Amino acid sequence: MAKTGVLSSDPTVRAKAVELKKELQRLVRTIVDDDDYSIHAIDRAKDALCALRGLIMFNKRSSPATFKLREAVPCPEEFKCPLSNQLMRDPVILASGQTYDRPFIQKWLNAGNRTCPRTQQVLSHTILTPNHLIREMISQWCKSQGIELPNPVQCGREEGITEAECDRFFSLLDKLSAAVPEQKEAAKELRLLTKKVPSFRALFGESIDAITQLLTPLTRCNSQSGVHPDLQEDVITTLLNLSIHDSNKKLVAETPMVVPLLMEALRSGTIETRSNAAATLFTLSALDSNKVLIGKSGVLKPLIDLLDEGHPLTMKDVASAIFNLCIIHENKARAVRDGAVRVILKKIVDGVHVDELLAILAMLSTHQRAIEEMGELGAVPCLLRIVRESNCERNKENCIAILHTVCLNDRTKWKALKEEEISYGTISKLAQDGTSRSKRKANGILERLRRAINITHTA
Repeated sequence: MAKTGVLSSDPTVRAKAVELKKELQRLVRTIVDDDDYSIHAIDRAKDALCALRGLIMFNKRSSPATFKLREAVPCPEEFKCPLSNQLMRDPVILASGQTYDRPFIQKWLNAGNRTCPRTQQVLSHTILTPNHLIREMISQWCKSQGIELPNPVQCGREEGITEAECDRFFSLLDKLSAAVPEQKEAAKELRLLTKKVPSFRALFGESIDAITQLLTPLTRCNSQSGVHPDLQEDVITTLLNLSIHDSNKKLVAETPMVVPLLMEALRSGTIETRSNAAATLFTLSALDSNKVLIGKSGVLKPLIDLLDEGHPLTMKDVASAIFNLCIIHENKARAVRDGAVRVILKKIVDGVHVDELLAILAMLSTHQRAIEEMGELGAVPCLLRIVRESNCERNKENCIAILHTVCLNDRTKWKALKEEEISYGTISKLAQDGTSRSKRKANGILERLRRAINITHTA
């Protein structure tokens, strides 16, 4: 007999729980299995877990022990929440004019949705207004039926943006066009709000021109004195906070001045500003359309320059941004043209962020000019040494994949590969003990070397 779980009483809630569990399972698998997982993946997993917990808690509070609605009494349709199909406990009005039960519509909004579930209308704001009339009508109907209706506080109300908070938000945006002291105060507060309260991130996305207003201190600064470093840092970090919210990624990247200002921050900001600018580009480039847009802007050059500088606080974010952007072929060509191969190889030789940079180098190795540069810059001995000495299977896999491509494209490097194999048996060991991909690439190299020897003997 099938188990009866905590969510089995309501098909709508159960379906939502199944969807959340699948998303959570996918995210956890990414975090556990992928060494290059992002902070964004952790945030999304946390949000999915919180949403699932909310569903369970709400379902428990809605059980027959606390909500005594007799099955024999049919509930009027106008008293039911369109999302839960249950009697509403805390009816609220959405911007579209539709009424929902607060916990269910709040979860809908917290998941990043910005449309009305019933009408699909895009919402102008996410403020939920109590529907006192419907609440009173439901209360009277419950009394007439002898049904106990719990107070709204029992229904797991989640924190959202109040009208006062919304007014404060727009007041802060207006201050960004005022004098510098007020700009600094407003930018710092917006940075903190968007860090701590996800609803404020969403509010930026749904408010017309809010992102453009956020950029005002950076676009209107006095060209002689420049923007104040702290002000620039707060604005750029707020952009990073906004870009974490999935629904904002496209909007933020397509706001005309965002990418140019991020490029400027990469070149001239404080170390934290530069690191956060790189992190913003990494987060935005999760969307393929943004990869194209950002790549065309010329942003790879300042990212590679920052990587070359090698400041410890920026390296991880810069490498992550370059990796994400180079997933599409046209950005690989741009990265190679802008000197990525030389900079990355130099850092690898120095033992700096080897894991992340090898992953980028392996990705670039599908570009012909990148392979030529690797040969010219002496990459083969370095990669063979890593295969021989490293304990990281992923690093070995990336190295042998690059070496395989080099072997296919540059016969002059066969001698070095053959000498390594004779001296240490490096490639044969990997062909026996490596990952499935490593074995495949190592065997491919060995087969090439055998054929070369046979051809020499025949000649």
